[in-house]
Amino acid sequence: MLDVDGPLNPFGAMPDHRPDGFQEHFLMPPSWAALEDVRIAASPRRREPTPLPVWLNPDHGAQLLDLPFQLVWATTWEAEANEFIAPLLGLPELPYIPWQTPRPVPQGRGCWKTPEIVAWAAGRPFAWVDDEISQADGDWIVRHHPGPALLRQVDARSGLGPEDFADLSAWAAELD
Repeated sequence: MLDVDGPLNPFGAMPDHRPDGFQEHFLMPPSWAALEDVRIAASPRRREPTPLPVWLNPDHGAQLLDLPFQLVWATTWEAEANEFIAPLLGLPELPYIPWQTPRPVPQGRGCWKTPEIVAWAAGRPFAWVDDEISQADGDWIVRHHPGPALLRQVDARSGLGPEDFADLSAWAAELD
């Protein structure tokens, strides 16, 4: 289960501290264009839509495909991740979790995604890579998911790094 913003796009380092290996892209997915239309309509000075800056490491695609997992988008990009992110990383089209609208308000301090991640996993082992994961999510998953789960919290200022890939690989090897 893979989030985009944070793990793949280290937005927390923007605008001046792009981590090594990441390349800048300016994207205009429909969901972002709609937000830009609202911003422009509310502005006293009408301007053109501003593309979304996204930093991606082109090596991450091959590294993700080398992991012994079925990759699933667990991102607010939803299907747009396949159109805008996957091609830049060399990834095939991946299944994605369609989030409820409106998004649920988390109970306690957990991430709003947690119940839907667990529902998608349907009892199967899973690894979840996200910048919003906390101990509260781990506690919730222990109570509501019967299978093994690895929660990998990634710093949104640095994105996925070698240690993340090593830990994901090691956890998968333990399952075997």
